Amino acid sequence: MGSSVVTLGPGLLVALAALLVLAAVVGRLSGLGQQRPVVWAVLRATAQLAAVSSVIVVVVRSLWTSAAFAALMLLVAAATSAGRVTGGPAWGRGSPRRAAVLAAPIAAGVLPVLGLVLASGSVPLRGVAVVPVAGIVIGGAMTATSLAGRRMLDELEQRHGEVEAALALGFLPRDAAMLVAQPVAATALVPALDQTRTVGLVTLPGAYVGVLLGGGGALQAGAAQLLVLVGLLAAEVIAVWIVCEEVARGCLRRTELS
Repeated sequence: MGSSVVTLGPGLLVALAALLVLAAVVGRLSGLGQQRPVVWAVLRATAQLAAVSSVIVVVVRSLWTSAAFAALMLLVAAATSAGRVTGGPAWGRGSPRRAAVLAAPIAAGVLPVLGLVLASGSVPLRGVAVVPVAGIVIGGAMTATSLAGRRMLDELEQRHGEVEAALALGFLPRDAAMLVAQPVAATALVPALDQTRTVGLVTLPGAYVGVLLGGGGALQAGAAQLLVLVGLLAAEVIAVWIVCEEVARGCLRRTELS
């Protein structure tokens, strides 16, 4: 195996363009109506990765700049999740307040995980190690937060009558909302659970492959991937719990966007 699983060159550009066209065309023909979001997501990813690649080498040289970069990732994750959950723009009127509310579950999931893996010495306290681990955990917590929050708000809108009935029976507003919407929030953990259950059988995730490409052995790669998967599960469970409480207590409302 070479030093990379991807060969840089014209073939890569052709493959990327073909994959983008395939996704956009199928999105249109299938009636899903997601061709524009697909194209925009790919263009954004290209620009963002180009920008990050140009600065990441400088960032990881210092632990302080690495910590600042991780904080920036968390802020962007919170703004993105706020847009997904509430349906409002990630950057616009009212977005700072919504982002602050969504930053809480993401940070609550990420900080204990990073603290534990760094304090245990399993991840060295160096920027080159902290930044990728933080990025993986933040991304997982963001996805779980977005899925759980959005599903809960959808369920509360669709089953509003059941919430009112629970209130009429004497339930507190928080308990009535939890009774109706909390079960669907748990589905936000399905991707992480499936990935953990099938690792090594269906997929070989990035941490495993990365350690192998970096010269580590299979045992070391497996340990690194297990650490990431367990950390992701812990972060996502905490994030889903916190966002459930926020939705049930009325901290997130789509009606505020009007």
